[in-house]
Amino acid sequence: MDDDQHRPITAPETIVCVDCGGTCHLLSTPYEGEDGRIGFRPGDIVSYRCSDCLDRWDIELDETDG
Repeated sequence: MDDDQHRPITAPETIVCVDCGGTCHLLSTPYEGEDGRIGFRPGDIVSYRCSDCLDRWDIELDETDG
């Protein structure tokens, strides 16, 4: 496997709420790998909470994210 397959994914700190257009903030904490790199893996679920309507969004990351 090449190094890109082990490259951590950085999830955005904020996203736009689909329901109200407000700002959703990242709730999930990234892992720290044995090599010291910090991030998420493809397939990880990250959670966001909207600061306006308080909706929660759970999003699955894939290799095209980050």
